[in-house]
Amino acid sequence: MPEHAISPTREENYPEWFQQVIKAADLAEASPVRGCMVIKPWGYAIWENMQRILDRMFKETGHQNAYFPLFIPLSFLEKEAKHVEGFAKECAVVTHHRLELGPDGKLIPTGKLEEPLVVRPTSETIIGASYAKWIQSYRDLPVLINQWANVVRWEMRPRLFLRTTEFLWQEGHTAHATKEEAIEETLRMLNVYSTFAERDLAIPVVRGPKPACERFPGAEETYSIEAMMQDCKSLQAGTSHFLGQNFSRAQEIKFSNTDGNEEFCWTTSWGVSTRLIGAVIMTHSDDDGLVLPPRIAPMHVVVIPIHRSPEERDAVLAACQRVKTLVADLQFAGEPIRLRIDSRDMRGGDKVWQYIKQGVPIRLEIGPRDVAAGAVSVSRRDQPPRTKTSMPLEEFVLALPSVLEEIQQQLYDRALAFRDLHTQSFDSKEAVVAFFTPPDSGNRKSQEPMLHGGFARVHVADDPRVNEVFDPLKVTVRCIPMDGDDEPGFCIITGLATRRRSILAKSY
Repeated sequence: MPEHAISPTREENYPEWFQQVIKAADLAEASPVRGCMVIKPWGYAIWENMQRILDRMFKETGHQNAYFPLFIPLSFLEKEAKHVEGFAKECAVVTHHRLELGPDGKLIPTGKLEEPLVVRPTSETIIGASYAKWIQSYRDLPVLINQWANVVRWEMRPRLFLRTTEFLWQEGHTAHATKEEAIEETLRMLNVYSTFAERDLAIPVVRGPKPACERFPGAEETYSIEAMMQDCKSLQAGTSHFLGQNFSRAQEIKFSNTDGNEEFCWTTSWGVSTRLIGAVIMTHSDDDGLVLPPRIAPMHVVVIPIHRSPEERDAVLAACQRVKTLVADLQFAGEPIRLRIDSRDMRGGDKVWQYIKQGVPIRLEIGPRDVAAGAVSVSRRDQPPRTKTSMPLEEFVLALPSVLEEIQQQLYDRALAFRDLHTQSFDSKEAVVAFFTPPDSGNRKSQEPMLHGGFARVHVADDPRVNEVFDPLKVTVRCIPMDGDDEPGFCIITGLATRRRSILAKSY
């Protein structure tokens, strides 16, 4: 194994490899509070780039940002029965509002609240209380609001970026006059998420409705985008929910229609979170560390000066500065190209491996020979780490935007080819079970091989009997793909007629 490679490798221990990539890239670390994480500057810069792109997309579709309280009265959650049932086991609850010194000198909670406050697990109920005041007439509709916030869902088995007790996200909440408008909004935001995942994160996704058992608590329909990770498991990368009138009835969100009659609003909610950083890691990264799509990379290009003497240093740094000047007016994906000169007093090789592990798309090394030749030494993160190309500086600058776009497309094409390779159609229960059963699983105590299973395209009904069969394999119905033609068939478990195949997979 190369000296600087991630240990263990993906093949040896995929979950631990994931944690080591996060550590090596300096993305985040566990906090003193169990289940919570500290997102470090490099990881937060990735989130900021995601946030900026999504925020622009939301506003282009007519949404506005607002902010609602972190604390939700317990009675608000109790108004929608399925909602409280779905989140009850994950709620953190505030019962006191003051601390006092006890007789032993330790702080004890006092000042018991008249009504407990739930720390926001999601905001349908607290936002609904505002909508009930804001909306009086059809003229007030639609209401299209998004908020960027943190949420708390008590997590028993935390994993950085995938499942943490507190995480960052955005949650959109909208109210409409008709069912058709609300469904249209639900699908519009699903498409925003799929566009963002494929165009900006270079992650191919499958869009579709979830089965009843996987729906958001209180929703009439939940749609998701599902992505395949490099261990062939599915990751739910975003969801959009058609809530019908369930929450508006529970919270009295009503309006007078054009005839003067009172109706309940039709509502939606939709969200993605910092889990997307985990998705990027597990889709693109390799055994050398993080690999970032250029559109969300905090830095597009790092320039590393290579010199041995003060005289060489001056000439090399001047050449590096010239690169920065020439690149200053260039854009990629509608934004200025982000370039940094790393002139720290440390070994060039250590710098190179730092940026490999952090996933910077392009590295330039400039030494005395490059200066004399008017050239730069170029390395791309989507290629093996020791692959370098020498090219004239002006040629590099001219090609830079198209090279970044090529890297972005290359990462998407790789991920799509991987998903296609590990997606199969099956027409019997036995074939599906075999697909998801690890080889020699009865005799092997070590971890499952990285490449096992994948997406199984199968005719299954939205029926609890399907879950009973596949639950022992930890396989669930991820969604019913919306893209492609109908393919009628019969459920391999119940025999019921189905219009399309569903995607079955193990998942995070």
